[in-house]
Amino acid sequence: MAETDSAFDQLVFSGGGTRCFWQGGFLHVVRDALGLAPARIAALSGGAFAACGFITRRGLDVRETMIAAFADHDRNVPLHEPFDEVDGNSPHQRIYREVVSQVLDDAAAQAIATGPQFQVLIARPPSPRWATLSGAAMALLYTADSKIRSSPHLAWPEAAGLEGELVDANKAARDGRIVDLICAAATIPPAFEPPDWDGRPAIDAGMVSQAPMPDPDRGRTLILLTKRFDNIPEIEGRSYVMPSREVPADKIDFTDADKLRRTWNIGEEDGMRYLETLGRR
Repeated sequence: MAETDSAFDQLVFSGGGTRCFWQGGFLHVVRDALGLAPARIAALSGGAFAACGFITRRGLDVRETMIAAFADHDRNVPLHEPFDEVDGNSPHQRIYREVVSQVLDDAAAQAIATGPQFQVLIARPPSPRWATLSGAAMALLYTADSKIRSSPHLAWPEAAGLEGELVDANKAARDGRIVDLICAAATIPPAFEPPDWDGRPAIDAGMVSQAPMPDPDRGRTLILLTKRFDNIPEIEGRSYVMPSREVPADKIDFTDADKLRRTWNIGEEDGMRYLETLGRR
Protein backbone atom coordinates (compact mmCIF):
# COMPACT_ATOMS: atom_id res chain seq x y z
CA MET A 1 0.00 0.00 0.00
CA ALA A 2 1.41 3.33 -1.06
CA GLU A 3 1.79 6.17 1.42
CA THR A 4 0.52 9.70 0.90
CA ASP A 5 0.28 12.86 2.96
CA SER A 6 -2.05 14.64 0.56
CA ALA A 7 -5.70 14.34 -0.37
CA PHE A 8 -6.84 12.27 -3.32
CA ASP A 9 -8.43 14.05 -6.25
CA GLN A 10 -9.85 10.87 -7.75
CA LEU A 11 -11.28 7.61 -6.42
CA VAL A 12 -11.56 4.42 -8.49
CA PHE A 13 -13.65 1.39 -7.56
CA SER A 14 -12.67 -1.94 -9.08
CA GLY A 15 -15.26 -4.66 -9.74
CA GLY A 16 -15.68 -8.07 -8.19
CA GLY A 17 -19.31 -8.67 -7.26
CA THR A 18 -19.72 -9.26 -3.54
CA ARG A 19 -15.95 -8.90 -3.11
CA CYS A 20 -16.67 -5.16 -3.38
CA PHE A 21 -17.85 -5.20 0.22
CA TRP A 22 -14.13 -5.09 1.04
CA GLN A 23 -14.18 -1.57 -0.43
CA GLY A 24 -17.11 -0.64 1.81
CA GLY A 25 -15.29 -1.78 4.95
CA PHE A 26 -12.05 -0.07 3.91
CA LEU A 27 -13.75 3.26 3.20
CA HIS A 28 -15.84 3.06 6.37
CA VAL A 29 -12.57 3.30 8.29
CA VAL A 30 -10.46 5.65 6.16
CA ARG A 31 -12.81 8.18 4.52
CA ASP A 32 -13.13 10.65 7.41
CA ALA A 33 -9.61 10.04 8.71
CA LEU A 34 -8.20 10.96 5.29
CA GLY A 35 -10.82 13.59 4.53
CA LEU A 36 -11.66 11.80 1.29
CA ALA A 37 -13.59 14.22 -0.92
CA PRO A 38 -12.60 13.33 -4.49
CA ALA A 39 -13.59 15.56 -7.37
CA ARG A 40 -13.92 12.58 -9.71
CA ILE A 41 -15.01 8.97 -9.18
CA ALA A 42 -14.90 6.09 -11.66
CA ALA A 43 -16.29 2.63 -10.99
CA LEU A 44 -17.44 -0.58 -12.60
CA SER A 45 -19.41 -3.73 -11.86
CA GLY A 46 -20.20 -4.19 -8.16
CA GLY A 47 -17.81 -1.35 -7.44
CA ALA A 48 -20.34 1.03 -9.00
CA PHE A 49 -22.79 0.15 -6.22
CA ALA A 50 -20.03 0.55 -3.62
CA ALA A 51 -19.29 3.98 -5.11
CA CYS A 52 -22.95 4.92 -4.70
CA GLY A 53 -22.68 3.90 -1.06
CA PHE A 54 -19.65 6.16 -0.69
CA ILE A 55 -21.23 9.17 -2.41
CA THR A 56 -24.47 8.92 -0.44
CA ARG A 57 -22.82 7.78 2.81
CA ARG A 58 -25.01 4.68 2.70
CA GLY A 59 -22.27 2.06 2.70
CA LEU A 60 -23.70 0.37 5.77
CA ASP A 61 -27.16 0.39 4.16
CA VAL A 62 -25.71 -1.36 1.12
CA ARG A 63 -24.24 -4.04 3.37
CA GLU A 64 -27.30 -4.59 5.54
CA THR A 65 -29.75 -4.60 2.64
CA MET A 66 -27.72 -7.21 0.81
CA ILE A 67 -27.43 -9.31 3.97
CA ALA A 68 -31.21 -9.21 4.37
CA ALA A 69 -31.63 -10.30 0.75
CA PHE A 70 -29.27 -13.22 1.31
CA ALA A 71 -31.47 -14.43 4.16
CA ASP A 72 -34.28 -15.11 1.68
CA HIS A 73 -32.07 -16.84 -0.86
CA ASP A 74 -30.83 -20.26 0.18
CA ARG A 75 -29.19 -21.48 -3.01
CA ASN A 76 -27.32 -20.24 -6.05
CA VAL A 77 -29.33 -21.13 -9.14
CA PRO A 78 -27.20 -23.09 -11.62
CA LEU A 79 -26.26 -21.04 -14.66
CA HIS A 80 -27.95 -23.52 -17.01
CA GLU A 81 -31.39 -22.91 -15.47
CA PRO A 82 -33.58 -20.74 -17.73
CA PHE A 83 -34.10 -17.05 -17.09
CA ASP A 84 -37.52 -15.80 -16.04
CA GLU A 85 -39.98 -16.00 -18.90
CA VAL A 86 -41.58 -12.68 -17.90
CA ASP A 87 -38.66 -10.27 -17.57
CA GLY A 88 -35.82 -12.39 -18.98
CA ASN A 89 -33.75 -12.00 -15.81
CA SER A 90 -31.98 -14.60 -13.69
CA PRO A 91 -32.71 -14.90 -9.94
CA HIS A 92 -29.34 -13.26 -9.21
CA GLN A 93 -30.28 -10.35 -11.45
CA ARG A 94 -33.67 -9.85 -9.79
CA ILE A 95 -32.20 -9.94 -6.28
CA TYR A 96 -29.48 -7.47 -7.17
CA ARG A 97 -31.97 -5.05 -8.71
CA GLU A 98 -34.21 -5.27 -5.65
CA VAL A 99 -31.28 -4.40 -3.37
CA VAL A 100 -30.04 -1.56 -5.58
CA SER A 101 -33.56 -0.13 -5.90
CA GLN A 102 -34.09 -0.22 -2.15
CA VAL A 103 -30.84 1.57 -1.31
CA LEU A 104 -30.88 4.09 -4.16
CA ASP A 105 -34.14 5.83 -3.40
CA ASP A 106 -35.02 9.35 -4.56
CA ALA A 107 -32.88 11.01 -1.88
CA ALA A 108 -29.86 8.88 -2.80
CA ALA A 109 -30.37 9.59 -6.50
CA GLN A 110 -30.44 13.32 -5.75
CA ALA A 111 -27.17 13.05 -3.79
CA ILE A 112 -25.55 11.27 -6.74
CA ALA A 113 -26.96 13.75 -9.27
CA THR A 114 -25.47 16.70 -7.40
CA GLY A 115 -22.34 14.98 -6.08
CA PRO A 116 -18.81 14.72 -7.46
CA GLN A 117 -18.25 13.73 -11.08
CA PHE A 118 -19.19 10.05 -11.20
CA GLN A 119 -18.59 7.82 -14.20
CA VAL A 120 -19.49 4.14 -14.52
CA LEU A 121 -17.68 1.89 -16.96
CA ILE A 122 -19.87 -0.53 -18.92
CA ALA A 123 -18.81 -2.89 -21.70
CA ARG A 124 -20.29 -3.54 -25.11
CA PRO A 125 -20.03 -7.20 -26.23
CA PRO A 126 -18.48 -7.93 -29.64
CA SER A 127 -21.76 -9.27 -31.05
CA PRO A 128 -24.90 -7.32 -30.07
CA ARG A 129 -27.10 -10.02 -31.62
CA TRP A 130 -25.46 -12.72 -29.49
CA ALA A 131 -24.72 -10.56 -26.45
CA THR A 132 -24.98 -13.31 -23.84
CA LEU A 133 -22.89 -15.81 -25.80
CA SER A 134 -20.20 -13.37 -26.89
CA GLY A 135 -20.15 -11.86 -23.39
CA ALA A 136 -19.57 -15.31 -21.91
CA ALA A 137 -16.69 -15.81 -24.35
CA MET A 138 -15.17 -12.54 -23.13
CA ALA A 139 -15.47 -13.83 -19.57
CA LEU A 140 -13.26 -16.78 -20.51
CA LEU A 141 -10.67 -14.45 -22.02
CA TYR A 142 -10.84 -12.27 -18.90
CA THR A 143 -10.19 -15.27 -16.66
CA ALA A 144 -7.16 -16.27 -18.70
CA ASP A 145 -5.85 -12.70 -18.87
CA SER A 146 -6.20 -12.08 -15.15
CA LYS A 147 -4.51 -15.36 -14.23
CA ILE A 148 -1.61 -15.14 -16.68
CA ARG A 149 -0.92 -11.39 -16.74
CA SER A 150 -2.25 -10.76 -13.20
CA SER A 151 -2.73 -7.02 -13.74
CA PRO A 152 -5.75 -4.81 -12.98
CA HIS A 153 -5.34 -3.37 -16.47
CA LEU A 154 -6.55 -6.07 -18.86
CA ALA A 155 -5.69 -6.46 -22.54
CA TRP A 156 -7.03 -9.62 -24.15
CA PRO A 157 -10.84 -9.12 -24.06
CA GLU A 158 -10.57 -5.61 -25.51
CA ALA A 159 -8.26 -6.88 -28.22
CA ALA A 160 -10.95 -9.46 -29.06
CA GLY A 161 -13.58 -6.77 -29.59
CA LEU A 162 -14.97 -5.93 -26.15
CA GLU A 163 -15.52 -2.16 -25.89
CA GLY A 164 -15.47 -0.11 -22.70
CA GLU A 165 -17.67 2.97 -22.35
CA LEU A 166 -17.68 5.50 -19.52
CA VAL A 167 -21.23 6.59 -18.70
CA ASP A 168 -22.13 9.84 -16.93
CA ALA A 169 -23.72 8.55 -13.73
CA ASN A 170 -24.61 12.05 -12.51
CA LYS A 171 -26.79 12.47 -15.59
CA ALA A 172 -28.25 8.99 -15.15
CA ALA A 173 -29.30 9.98 -11.63
CA ARG A 174 -30.83 13.24 -12.87
CA ASP A 175 -32.72 11.30 -15.54
CA GLY A 176 -34.09 8.74 -13.06
CA ARG A 177 -31.90 5.95 -14.51
CA ILE A 178 -29.28 5.40 -11.82
CA VAL A 179 -30.70 2.02 -10.75
CA ASP A 180 -30.74 0.87 -14.39
CA LEU A 181 -27.12 1.96 -14.84
CA ILE A 182 -25.82 0.31 -11.66
CA CYS A 183 -27.57 -2.93 -12.59
CA ALA A 184 -26.37 -2.81 -16.20
CA ALA A 185 -22.81 -2.34 -14.96
CA ALA A 186 -22.98 -5.61 -13.00
CA THR A 187 -24.29 -7.84 -15.79
CA ILE A 188 -22.14 -10.97 -15.91
CA PRO A 189 -23.00 -13.36 -18.77
CA PRO A 190 -24.32 -16.00 -18.68
CA ALA A 191 -25.60 -15.61 -15.08
CA PHE A 192 -27.18 -12.25 -15.98
CA GLU A 193 -29.05 -11.40 -19.17
CA PRO A 194 -27.49 -8.30 -20.83
CA PRO A 195 -29.88 -5.34 -20.74
CA ASP A 196 -29.94 -2.55 -23.30
CA TRP A 197 -28.30 0.74 -22.40
CA ASP A 198 -29.02 3.49 -24.90
CA GLY A 199 -30.02 0.97 -27.54
CA ARG A 200 -27.10 -1.47 -27.22
CA PRO A 201 -26.47 -4.47 -24.93
CA ALA A 202 -24.35 -3.72 -21.87
CA ILE A 203 -22.32 -6.13 -19.77
CA ASP A 204 -19.91 -6.05 -16.84
CA ALA A 205 -16.83 -4.00 -17.74
CA GLY A 206 -14.55 -5.81 -15.31
CA MET A 207 -13.44 -7.73 -18.39
CA VAL A 208 -12.14 -4.46 -19.90
CA SER A 209 -10.32 -3.05 -16.88
CA GLN A 210 -10.29 -3.44 -13.12
CA ALA A 211 -9.08 0.13 -12.66
CA PRO A 212 -10.84 2.55 -15.02
CA MET A 213 -9.49 6.08 -14.81
CA PRO A 214 -11.95 8.99 -14.84
CA ASP A 215 -12.17 11.33 -17.80
CA PRO A 216 -10.52 13.77 -17.37
CA ASP A 217 -7.78 11.94 -15.49
CA ARG A 218 -5.70 14.32 -13.40
CA GLY A 219 -4.42 14.58 -9.86
CA ARG A 220 -3.77 11.94 -7.22
CA THR A 221 -5.85 8.78 -7.54
CA LEU A 222 -6.74 6.14 -4.94
CA ILE A 223 -7.62 2.85 -6.64
CA LEU A 224 -9.55 0.27 -4.61
CA LEU A 225 -9.04 -3.25 -5.94
CA THR A 226 -10.97 -6.26 -4.59
CA LYS A 227 -8.47 -9.05 -5.14
CA ARG A 228 -4.73 -9.43 -5.18
CA PHE A 229 -2.67 -8.93 -8.34
CA ASP A 230 0.98 -9.80 -8.90
CA ASN A 231 1.68 -6.99 -11.37
CA ILE A 232 0.62 -3.60 -10.06
CA PRO A 233 1.93 -0.80 -12.30
CA GLU A 234 3.98 1.98 -10.78
CA ILE A 235 2.40 5.15 -12.17
CA GLU A 236 3.06 8.54 -10.66
CA GLY A 237 0.04 9.89 -8.83
CA ARG A 238 -1.72 6.53 -8.50
CA SER A 239 -2.03 4.57 -5.27
CA TYR A 240 -3.37 1.03 -5.63
CA VAL A 241 -4.72 -0.70 -2.54
CA MET A 242 -5.93 -4.28 -2.40
CA PRO A 243 -7.03 -6.82 0.22
CA SER A 244 -4.24 -8.11 2.43
CA ARG A 245 -5.48 -11.63 1.73
CA GLU A 246 -8.11 -13.35 -0.38
CA VAL A 247 -11.56 -12.28 0.79
CA PRO A 248 -14.20 -14.95 1.55
CA ALA A 249 -16.92 -13.42 -0.65
CA ASP A 250 -17.35 -15.30 -3.92
CA LYS A 251 -18.36 -12.78 -6.60
CA ILE A 252 -21.95 -13.90 -7.32
CA ASP A 253 -22.60 -16.17 -4.32
CA PHE A 254 -25.85 -14.72 -2.98
CA THR A 255 -26.42 -17.25 -0.19
CA ASP A 256 -23.81 -16.73 2.53
CA ALA A 257 -24.24 -13.48 4.48
CA ASP A 258 -21.38 -14.43 6.81
CA LYS A 259 -18.90 -14.33 3.92
CA LEU A 260 -20.11 -10.83 3.13
CA ARG A 261 -19.67 -9.69 6.74
CA ARG A 262 -16.18 -11.18 6.92
CA THR A 263 -15.22 -9.51 3.64
CA TRP A 264 -16.37 -6.14 5.01
CA ASN A 265 -14.42 -6.81 8.23
CA ILE A 266 -11.22 -7.54 6.31
CA GLY A 267 -11.73 -4.20 4.57
CA GLU A 268 -11.96 -2.46 7.95
CA GLU A 269 -8.83 -4.24 9.19
CA ASP A 270 -6.92 -3.27 6.06
CA GLY A 271 -8.19 0.28 6.39
CA MET A 272 -6.83 0.52 9.92
CA ARG A 273 -3.46 -0.84 8.79
CA TYR A 274 -3.45 1.65 5.91
CA LEU A 275 -3.99 4.54 8.32
CA GLU A 276 -1.20 3.21 10.52
CA THR A 277 1.22 3.35 7.58
CA LEU A 278 0.28 7.02 7.18
CA GLY A 279 0.55 7.78 10.88
CA ARG A 280 -3.16 8.70 10.99
CA ARG A 281 -4.13 6.52 13.97
